[in-house]
Amino acid sequence: MEVIKKSLGQMGTNCYVVWDENTLEAAVVDPGFEDQQIGDIINDNKLKVKYILLTHGHFDHLGGVNQIKQLTGAKVLIHENDADCLVDPKRNLSALAGIDMVLAPADGYLNENETITLGEIVIRIIHTPGHSKGGVCFLADGQLIAGDTLFNTSIGRTDFADGDLSELLNAIEMKLFILDDATIVLPGHGGNTTIGYEKMHNPFLKGRF
Repeated sequence: MEVIKKSLGQMGTNCYVVWDENTLEAAVVDPGFEDQQIGDIINDNKLKVKYILLTHGHFDHLGGVNQIKQLTGAKVLIHENDADCLVDPKRNLSALAGIDMVLAPADGYLNENETITLGEIVIRIIHTPGHSKGGVCFLADGQLIAGDTLFNTSIGRTDFADGDLSELLNAIEMKLFILDDATIVLPGHGGNTTIGYEKMHNPFLKGRF
């Protein structure tokens, strides 16, 4: 599995372009801002983008959706609980920033434990609510694209309208910390980490083992 990470926009949102090196089937995960860098990666590697995968529905992870969809014709997939965020500036929080972002509606939904294939790559969907009701992570080839669920020694904010700290901590403990300690965590902001490192060093999860 090939993965290229780009930190986009003033909020430093991590966008991931993921593909199967044999078939060149690809997905763009969380295109947070319109940025030519993502289009260049797609074109330079001659990728066939099948999906735009969204870890959740906050605007800093959505801003480039329309651009990438227009460029590639890819299907936009998000968890049903966050689907309204694509078309509702209040739900995607862009209204708070004075942007009023309205995007293409979802083409389909991401459901717990279902899988998505890119060539020979199998991506498992893990529903991890708490930062938002429809938060998900994507697991494939020992790597976890975690969105704003889990960061390097931190976790996602839970002070938004649909946030829930207890729900988020439970999702991390019960669904993510059962993964192999060597699993690489690719977060929605900041640098990479591993599941094993977070078990030992994440201050929000101490005392839960």
